[in-house]
Amino acid sequence: MVPKGAGFVLLKRMVKLSAYSLMISSFTPFHSIILKKPRRFSTKIPFNHSTKSRTISYSQNVRIHTEDLMGAIRYRPPLFSVAPMMEWTDNHYRTLARIISKHAWLYTEMLAAETIVHQKGNLDKFLAYSPEQHPIVLQIGGSKLENLAKATELASAYNYDEINFNCGCPSQRVAGHGCFGVRLMLDPKFVGEAMSVIAANTNVPVSVKCRIGVDDHDSYNELCDFIYKVSNLSPTRHFIIHSRKALLNGISPADNRRIPPLKYEFYYALLRDFPDLTFTINGGINSVVEVNAALREGAHGVMVGRAAYHYPWQTLGHVDTAVYGAPSSGITRREILQRYQEYGDSVLGRDGNNRPNVRDVAKPLLNLFHSEPGNGLWKRKADSAFMHCTTMKSFFEETLVAIPDSVLDAPIAGGVPSGRADLFANVHDLMPPPYSAREEEAFYLQEKEEEEALYA
Repeated sequence: MVPKGAGFVLLKRMVKLSAYSLMISSFTPFHSIILKKPRRFSTKIPFNHSTKSRTISYSQNVRIHTEDLMGAIRYRPPLFSVAPMMEWTDNHYRTLARIISKHAWLYTEMLAAETIVHQKGNLDKFLAYSPEQHPIVLQIGGSKLENLAKATELASAYNYDEINFNCGCPSQRVAGHGCFGVRLMLDPKFVGEAMSVIAANTNVPVSVKCRIGVDDHDSYNELCDFIYKVSNLSPTRHFIIHSRKALLNGISPADNRRIPPLKYEFYYALLRDFPDLTFTINGGINSVVEVNAALREGAHGVMVGRAAYHYPWQTLGHVDTAVYGAPSSGITRREILQRYQEYGDSVLGRDGNNRPNVRDVAKPLLNLFHSEPGNGLWKRKADSAFMHCTTMKSFFEETLVAIPDSVLDAPIAGGVPSGRADLFANVHDLMPPPYSAREEEAFYLQEKEEEEALYA
């Protein structure tokens, strides 16, 4: 049930983001589960089984062509998306997430462009996914234009719904290696070039995920300079804003999610100052109540990270109804596990050397019974079962005895778990003064336009 006052805001958000209305079919059983080319965009694909092709225009000046398959419904706009998280948002987690929520937008883990290029003979291991995972976004990272171009071209065969460029990761493995991740915010001209290269090698929208600043480069005007340059130098019209700056003085990624203060007012100021762009807010948002609070204050979309992983039933379980206003699926955790078992047993050992194994596949499930009776015993039984179980069927037979039938067979509740409904209540009062592009930025862009016209 959509919270009071959210309906009109959600309608406006859906209209604004209608360009994302692609096609998604309802969840179907997994057969040959990891498929390449589940769907390809084409200029001649019929829409609604008519003989005419139809296009949907997107604000990035590209044309997306969609197809209707067997009465499939359209993708909803990305009001809610699950953040890309290294070693977490893999195929296994995304499969579970899609069983629970039909409408949440899913992001892959970040894939380095160099990895894609160097593994071009083994791309299925890195890029393949089941068609049920749509809508899905591929996040790539890198600092070499040639590799970004090649990686995007190679990934195009897998028909992701958007390509996202990582300009926000503060990990030393990323930011400290080859000017990667959030360090790229210090070079917006390069990011603009990178986004142009990426866009030139795909036929789907492109986006940037970034922070609000880096170290001492944390003023609102500096953030706006970054957005201004990237959006003027490339077709990028969608930015995902993690509302904390990054500190690159050696603190851990975990501390970078905790120590720098959240400044949601910067995000909302971007909506005011760049009305032709689309912005998704990220950082510190942990429930659908808080998602709807952000949407009520005007957010175009909301991205949730660890809460969607640690509390999948409590978070993803309410996305379709509370955020999108869709009827409840009535799915139970027993039904979720039955579907996931079919998937899991189809992929065990697929990569060789007994990988993935039962532990790998079961990892996203370990939080499914958070705070429920039997949860502690279930996890202890799971630890034991990992030592000898070779199928998901045997794993469930050994472990689910710990969970009462009343928990397994209870459908997703109609009520929404608690959250901070007033999280964004005063955000508009805190916004910095309006941004106006500095003369040197405008001059640079004018010079670039004249240079391109000269060599056209």
